[in-house]
Parts: sequence; C-alpha cells; structure tokens
Amino acid sequence: MMDVLALLGHGFAVAGTPQNLFFCLVGALCGTLIGVLPGLGPVATISLLLPATYALDPVGAIIMLSGIYYGAQYGGSTTAILMNIPGESTSVVTAIDGHRLAQQGRAGEALAVAAIGSFFAGCVGSLVIALAGPPLAGVAQKFESPDYFSLMLLGLVSAVVLANGSVFRAVAMILLGLLLGLVGSDINSGLTRMTFGFLQLSDGVNFVAIAMGMFGVAEVVSNLESKGEKKAQIAQISSIWPSLKILLLTKFAVLRGTLIGIAFGILPGGGATVASFSAYALEKKVARDPSRFGKGAIEGVAAPEAANNAAAQTSFVPLLTLGIPTSATMALMIGALTLHGIAPGPMVITRQPDLFWGLIASMFIGNLMLVIINLPMIGLWVKLLNIPYRMLFLVILVISAIGVYSVNNSAFDVYLTLAFGLLGYILRKLDAEPAPLLMGFVLGPPMEENVRRSLIISQGDFMVFVQRPISLVLLLAALALLISVALPFIRKRRVEVFKDEAAN
Repeated sequence: MMDVLALLGHGFAVAGTPQNLFFCLVGALCGTLIGVLPGLGPVATISLLLPATYALDPVGAIIMLSGIYYGAQYGGSTTAILMNIPGESTSVVTAIDGHRLAQQGRAGEALAVAAIGSFFAGCVGSLVIALAGPPLAGVAQKFESPDYFSLMLLGLVSAVVLANGSVFRAVAMILLGLLLGLVGSDINSGLTRMTFGFLQLSDGVNFVAIAMGMFGVAEVVSNLESKGEKKAQIAQISSIWPSLKILLLTKFAVLRGTLIGIAFGILPGGGATVASFSAYALEKKVARDPSRFGKGAIEGVAAPEAANNAAAQTSFVPLLTLGIPTSATMALMIGALTLHGIAPGPMVITRQPDLFWGLIASMFIGNLMLVIINLPMIGLWVKLLNIPYRMLFLVILVISAIGVYSVNNSAFDVYLTLAFGLLGYILRKLDAEPAPLLMGFVLGPPMEENVRRSLIISQGDFMVFVQRPISLVLLLAALALLISVALPFIRKRRVEVFKDEAAN
C-alpha cells in the first residue's frame, strides 16, 4: 500500500505540471461540452481529435483524451435533468427520475447529487486502477501467446454479448473489423494482402481514417437527418446544495452504483451505458417503495450517475495492464497510444511509469475540475443547446479532413475517411452498431500474431490453446458468455435494456 501511495505521489507530480493540468482542463471542458450537446459522443469526438494529439506529449495526449471520456459522463446528466434531453446514452436512465425532480422544483438537488455521486465514483474508480493495475500487470506477464489469443477472443465475445442490438449483426461487425485489420503486409512473409493494388494500404488501413470516418463523419451525417431540433422547457434551478437528509438517503445508492460501474468497467464489452441501466434496475429492486421510481426518486439519479462514471474510469484497467479495450472508446485510446509508439500491456507500468501513474493522478484532478466546472456553469452549458447543430456540421467535417490529412500528409487518407463515413452511415441504417467493428480492427492484428506464433511453437497443434490452464479458463469463460446470451432470461433482459435505451 505504501508503494502505491509513493507511486501515486509521483503521478501527481507528473499530472501537476502546468502543461498536463492544462490538458486535463481542456479534456474536462470538451467532455462536458460534448456530454451536454446531443449528437457527438466521446467516441466521435476522440476520433476527431486523434490527429491533434499526434503533436503532443504522450502523457498530455492521454490525459486530455481520457478527460473527454469521463467528462462526457458528467455533462450528459445536465441536460437529461434540466431538459429531458440526454446528452449521452449513459444519461438516458438519469433523465427518467432526474427530469421529474426538476419539474418538482428540485433540479438543483438532482444536479448536485449527480455531481457528488459522479465525483465519489470517479475517485473510487481511479483508486481501483492504482490498486488493481500493478498486480494485474504482474499476472499478465505470465501470459504466453495462447493465453493472449484466448484473452482477446474473450474480449471480442464480450463485445458481441453486450453490444446494442442484434447478436448476429454484432458478430458480423466483429468479423468485418477483423478483416480490415488484416489488410496490409503479412507479419511473417512481408507480402501485401487485400490491398487491391493500392500502395497506400501496404502498411494497413489508417486507424485515424477508420475511426474518424465510422464515428465522426457518419455521426454528423446521421444527425443531419434529424428533421427538427428537439426543444424542451428548461427547468428553473434554485439551490444546488442538497440537504443532509438527501445525502444520507442516496449514500447507499451511490455506493451500489459505484460497485456495479467498477464491475462493468473492467469487464470487456461492458461499458458505462450497461452499467447505468443495471444500477437503476438494482435500485428499483432493493427500494422499499419501487413505485417512486419514474416519479422523481433521487436514488434513480444517484446510482446511474455513479455507475457510469465508475465504469468510465475503471475501463482503463484492462487497457493499460492487458492491452485489451473494453469498449470502442478504449479501442481509440489504444490507437492514440500506438500513434505515440506505445504498446498497451503489462509493460506499460514499468516502462512508462509517468504515463500510467500520471494518468491515474490526473483522474483525481479531473474529477475535482468537473465538479467545479459543472455546477457553477450550468447556465452556460444549457445556453449552448440553442446553437443549431446544422451550423456546426461543416466546421466538424473541415476539421476532420484537415486532421486526417495531417497525420501522413496523404490525400488518400481523406478519401478513405469519407469512404468509411459512408460505410458507417449505411451500417447505422442497417441497425448495425460500429463499435464491435472497431474492437475487431484493433484486436485483429495481435490476435493473428499470437495465434500464428502459438501454432509455430506447437508445430501446428491446436491443442496448445487448451493445454495451458490460463488459456483454457479464458476460453471456457468465452464459451459461458456465448451460452448465457442464448438463455431465454438473459436474452429477454438484454433486449429490454436496449429497447429502453432506444425509447428514451
């Protein structure tokens, strides 16, 4: 424990430099802004900003991008409570009781509880990263090629099970992502494959182009289809300080939401959205009077907000220690690290201590910044909703084109971004979520490398994947997940959760 505290002290020294404090503040502000504005989420925004981080220091870049991710969880609750317009999918549940509280003249109370719950959960999530990171990285160092392949397979299966919509479409997206990840040069022979004669693809598909196209450009085009701006009456805010009675009433809801968020954050494919829905469902079950929910139950705000923030923070655990993304946003983080020549995995803690501990320390600082940013500046964030989205789309597209061109000074990458934007738009029309595609794209090359290395070592014997205990346990876990999604109760509950999300 003393070692962790000493290393956290080193992390605060790294994160406390004027440069990194500035990047943390920029990330928190941008995250809050995109959380408030419906349309652009953290995935699209981070994909748009990836090229800008190329010129930054790796530590500052990751601090800023992570601030955008967990900052969006804060901002999404503001408009969900005041206007019944969730800025983020994670705030859909918050709007159910949060807006009812606002209509009852308790908007300030709901906003304060959301901010306090988010702050507590974010700090606990950051502490979990600090405590769980080094031991987990130590375990990961015992992994060999078959174990890494099985771990990545478990990650992809989890993404399929917990993806929004049809399981069949999620599998199709994973396979498409794996195929795109194989474009380029063969890792053993060096021969090009699936490039269709384009020399620009000999090094593979540009990660920035696929991320920016699938999430940035496609998101803009999808939002432009909206025939009208959603308007709602902005609730009046009186005091933003909750009473001691309210704080005592919500303490266990915040604690339960935090624990659920931690579990779903660490689980591959889980994420903040599923965590917030699960936390709300649990609060409704344990409540003495479940009929209060949907009519202005303060626990219905506290638990989901704690859950989505805890999940956002702890999703960095498998990313930094195992190199496994738990969501599309974490896949983008891997892309950002790769742009700076850093390979996520167990060696990050020892080889890049400034990055690991500086990022954790910045999360504590960022959570404090977000509380200060969100409560006093509520009026400003709400006024931004008066800006028509149609006035912003051209600026976003121009910035996207400049950003993707600047990475390799290649016009081909711009055309590639537009092509993936069109593909992303088509996939949205087909109700095919693109997030599993990005995870397949990121995990495809290392999966291929590890499976081929395993077969070379075992002289082509596929039994190597079940002979190693770690690999066998991971494969059984993946199989159990696939079986669970086929069970009637699990399948019905999964459909209900995502139907509720779409309805709200």
